[in-house]
Amino acid sequence: MVTQRSPKLDKKQVVDTALRLLNEVGLDGLTLRAIAKELNVQAPALYWHFKNKQELLDEMATEMYRRMVEEAPLAPDVTWQERLLTANRGLRAALLSYRDGAKVFSGSRFTGTLHAVEMERTLRLFTEAGFTLAQAVRATSTAYLYALGFVTEEQGVQPLPGERREGYDVEERARRMADFPLSAAAGAEIFEDYDRHFEDGLALVIAGIEARYGVG
Repeated sequence: MVTQRSPKLDKKQVVDTALRLLNEVGLDGLTLRAIAKELNVQAPALYWHFKNKQELLDEMATEMYRRMVEEAPLAPDVTWQERLLTANRGLRAALLSYRDGAKVFSGSRFTGTLHAVEMERTLRLFTEAGFTLAQAVRATSTAYLYALGFVTEEQGVQPLPGERREGYDVEERARRMADFPLSAAAGAEIFEDYDRHFEDGLALVIAGIEARYGVG
C-alpha cells in the first residue's frame, strides 16, 4: 500500500477526530476509512501516522488520559485511600464521556511517558505509607482493574449517559426470572444506580487492601 503524507494532516487531528467519531459510531464502527472520510482525505494518508487500528487506539487512550489529568489533576498531599478514590472516580468519569471508552482503554498501550508522572507520584505515596513496591503495584492495579471492568459492564448497558440498550429493563427481567426470586431481585443491584454501586465496590476494594496488607 502506498502511503502519502498530507501536509494538512497531523496526528493530533486524526486522534481528535477519532475520539469525536467514537461517540457517534462506537468502537466497532470506528474504522480508518470512516476517520479519513470525516477528515476529507484518502485512507492511505492515515497510515503515515498509524500503521493499524491498534496504534490509533493506543494514541486515543493516551489522549483520553491526557485530558483526564488536565481536567481533574490529582491532589499531591492525600492519603493512599484518598488517592485511590479520586483517581478511580476520575477514571470512571473520563471513560464514561466516550462511547466504548472502557473498551478503548482496555489493553491499549500508552505512548510517551506522561502517565509515568502520576504513576511515580502514586507509587511513592504508597511506599512512604508503608507498602512494599510490589504491594503498591498490586493495590493500585487492582483498584484500576476494578474501575475499568465496572465501566466496561456499565457501558454495556448504558453506552453513554442517558442511553440504555434494549433488553435491560429491570422489571421485565424480574418477571422473566420470577422462578428465581433472589436472582430476579438482584437485577436492581446490577443494572441500576451505577454511581452508588461503583462507590460501594471501590470501598470494598480499599477495605480489602487495608485488611490484606495491614496498612491503614
